[in-house]
Amino acid sequence: MYEQQQEHGEQEGTAPAPAVRPLDGFTVGVTAARRAEELGALLERRGAQVLHAPALRIVPLPDDTELLAVTRDLIAHPPDVVVATTAIGFRGWVEAAEGWGLGEALLDRLTGVELLARGPKVRGAIRAAGLTEKWSPASESMAEVLDRLLAEGVSGRRVALQLHGEPLPGFVEALRAGGAEVIGVPVYRWMPPEDIGPVDRLLDAVLARGLDAVTFTSAPAAASLLRRAGERGIRAGVLAALRQDVLVVCVGPVTALPLHEEEIPTLQPERFRLGPLVQLLCKELPSRVRPLPVAGQRLEIRGHAAVVDGALRPVPPAGMALLRTLARRPGWVVSRGELLRALPGAGSDEHAVETAMARLRVALGAPKLIQTVVKRGYRLSLDPHAESDKYGGE
Repeated sequence: MYEQQQEHGEQEGTAPAPAVRPLDGFTVGVTAARRAEELGALLERRGAQVLHAPALRIVPLPDDTELLAVTRDLIAHPPDVVVATTAIGFRGWVEAAEGWGLGEALLDRLTGVELLARGPKVRGAIRAAGLTEKWSPASESMAEVLDRLLAEGVSGRRVALQLHGEPLPGFVEALRAGGAEVIGVPVYRWMPPEDIGPVDRLLDAVLARGLDAVTFTSAPAAASLLRRAGERGIRAGVLAALRQDVLVVCVGPVTALPLHEEEIPTLQPERFRLGPLVQLLCKELPSRVRPLPVAGQRLEIRGHAAVVDGALRPVPPAGMALLRTLARRPGWVVSRGELLRALPGAGSDEHAVETAMARLRVALGAPKLIQTVVKRGYRLSLDPHAESDKYGGE
C-alpha cells in the first residue's frame, strides 16, 4: 500500500507523506522532577505530545541541615560500609561537603571503608571523586547488595546507606535484624511541587483518558501523584483509569512499588534507564492500536490522531470522540443520539453531530471511511471480507 502511495505521489508530482514515528498521535505524561527535559525530548523526538507535571521537587543539598549533621557524624565516627545508590546523589553529597569545608575529610573517611556501588553510573561517580568501589552488582539491584552484606555478616558493623527518595522495603530492617547499625544519608529530599497546577492538569487528563501513557522515574513521584488525587477526592477515578485505560511505565521495579500496592499494572524496561523506558513505550503504545480495514484503506486510531494508510492525520477532540465511538463496533450503525452523547459538551442538538462528522471526514482526508446511513446514523465502512471476530463485530 505504501509503495502504491509513493508511485501515486510521484505521478501527481507531490511529495510522499512522511513516515509515521512510533509515538505520533500519542500523549504521554511525565512526572519526573529530575531529568524531565531529557525524557521529554526523547519522547517528542519519537512523535509524542508530552504533558509535563513534576510531582515533586528536590531540596538543594547545601540547604539540607540533616545531611550536614549526618556528614559530620560519619567523619567523627567512620562507618565500616558505605552503600552508594545513585550517581547524582553521591556527587551531590561530595559537592555539598566541599561547600561546607568538609570535602577533604569526607573523602579521607570514604577511602578507608568498604564502598559498594549499586550500578555503573554510581561506580563512575565514585571513581570521579578519586575513590574506588569494592564491589558493584551486575543486576543494579539493591536486593543483591543486601544479599552480599548479609552473607558477609553485618553484626556489630556500621553501615551508611545513601538514601535517594526511593522506598527500600525490608532493606534497613534486614540489616538491623542482622545486628548492624544503619545510618541513613539523606542526599536529597523530596518535597511537594511549589506549583500544583501541572499535577492537577495531569490528573484531569488521566480521568478524561486524555493520556495514553504516564511515566514514573521515582517511587516518591508515584506516591505523591496518588496522594494529590486523594486530596482532590478523585482517587478512585484515577485508580480506575490507571488500572484499565492509561498505560503506566516505570523506570524500574522499585519505582513501581507504590503503584503495585494499589493494584495498578505497570511495565518496566529490562535496563533501568530513560532510553530503554522510551523504547518500551515505542513498542507498547503502537502495538495496542487495532488496525481496521476500512473502505479499502488501513485505519489506526491513536490517542489524538488517526493513521490512514501510513499517513498521520491529526483529528480534533470532538472528531476523536466520534471516531472512537464508531470504532467500538466497526461496521455497525451508530445512531446520532449515541454519537451526540459521546461529544464533549454537545448539548441536545443532533446538528452538532453532523458538524463534527463533517470536520472529522476532512481531517481523515478520506470521506468514504465513514458512511452515512440515512435516518439511522453513521458507520465505519468496514471492508466486507474483514473477520468480524478479529475486528470487533458483535
